Amino acid sequence: MSSPPPPVTVNWKHSILYITLIISLLYSIETLISHKLHINHNQIRLKRSPNLPLRFRDDGTFKILQVADMHFGMGSITRCRDVTDAEYHYCSDLNTTRFLRRMIEAERPDLIAFTGDNIFGSSTTDAAESLLQAIGPAIEYGIPWAAILGNHDQESTMNRAELMTFLSLMDFSVSQINPPLEDDSERGALRSIDGFGNYRLRVHGAPGSVLSNSTVFDLFFLDSGDRETVQGRRTYGWIKDSQLSWLQDTCKQGLKQNMANVPSNPDPALAFFHIPIPEVRDLWYTPFIGQFQEGVACSIVQSGVLNTFLSMGNVKAAFLGHDHVNDFCGNLKGVWFCYGGGFGYHAYGRRNWHRRARLIEVKLGKGRDTWTGVQRIKTWKRLDNKELSKIDEQVLWEASSYSFLK
Repeated sequence: MSSPPPPVTVNWKHSILYITLIISLLYSIETLISHKLHINHNQIRLKRSPNLPLRFRDDGTFKILQVADMHFGMGSITRCRDVTDAEYHYCSDLNTTRFLRRMIEAERPDLIAFTGDNIFGSSTTDAAESLLQAIGPAIEYGIPWAAILGNHDQESTMNRAELMTFLSLMDFSVSQINPPLEDDSERGALRSIDGFGNYRLRVHGAPGSVLSNSTVFDLFFLDSGDRETVQGRRTYGWIKDSQLSWLQDTCKQGLKQNMANVPSNPDPALAFFHIPIPEVRDLWYTPFIGQFQEGVACSIVQSGVLNTFLSMGNVKAAFLGHDHVNDFCGNLKGVWFCYGGGFGYHAYGRRNWHRRARLIEVKLGKGRDTWTGVQRIKTWKRLDNKELSKIDEQVLWEASSYSFLK
């Protein structure tokens, strides 16, 4: 008969030390790499929103800064294009940032409109980071801003839907992915429409006026696309029928009924999109204001944008980008089409031709004792030179038979 096994003696002190050591090691490892294993431990930060609705100032004005074709890359490591040899060695995206800050401080706009090719996709490895840098000064100054896409924005790490979603979520942005359903049958649902970045912004009257709680001015932002193939031919994008139908529907909804139940004229409006329409080429044969220095790069498709504007009756001007060394305004059948002129230093330009920005100022009429509806729309440009020279100031539209409120 075998003897029983010897009793096992356990050193509890050693076991406790081993367990304590293992726990300490695990805690140290978790602490060292928690930033890789978890999102972070900070509080979630909500979007900082501008004061809404957009409205005219106490002095009856509303000013928009158009920023066309920044072509932002990766900040200080992205070089400038088409500058002088002396400028090239110290010139980068930071020159674009500096110009935007100068414009904000000089003009104090109520809204900044970024009209496409905000970033140059092929020059950045992180679209989100480039957008944050490019639009950073608007956020820094707390100014409401709206953006649309050009034909280069989506060439990096985000597609067009992702870009517009990101833009709409950035601080002080009033950008929208697309318009909501009119019938509000499904909360948050968007209208079925071509592109991303089709939306309307309403501007209310001046504080304390009889129209302070009413829309007196409309802004339409449209996605003109990037590149497409039509019958085997590569061409630029264009504004599609579904977008034009939305514009017409929006105009009909904006028609007001007066006391006698007679429809009045819709509020004056402006449109913003990136790629010009083919009819802009015809402005070469008209007395345009500004410089027409390159061919109009547009789609081969005649999309009916101009006829839609004419049928709506309230779009007084459209503001474009895309062709960087065109900065002119010209009139087609009563509607002005104006280029912003190239803003960004990483965008192509011309040597000794200053980067530039366009301003639009809308002025309300003055009644006997209150501000009333829109009376005048004018525009000018500023050059990125030492003086921020102001050039080509012109009136785009003025109410012909303005009736003041008693």
